[in-house]
Amino acid sequence: MSEIKAVSVAAACPDCGKTIHIKNPVRMGQEIACPHCDAELEVIETDPVELDWVYEDDVSDEEEDEDW
Repeated sequence: MSEIKAVSVAAACPDCGKTIHIKNPVRMGQEIACPHCDAELEVIETDPVELDWVYEDDVSDEEEDEDW
């Protein structure tokens, strides 16, 4: 019986530039942490795989109140 091997793809960390291996399947919006520099990243392209920093659109309640 043959072994099933986990397939992974490689992408460069935009923070430290080192290669990150991500197990397939890779999904758009998938969040990962760089094992080299701990940057919080997300998949922004799947073919080829491209990573970018996670941007949070979190607006605090105080900032929302100022708009009223």
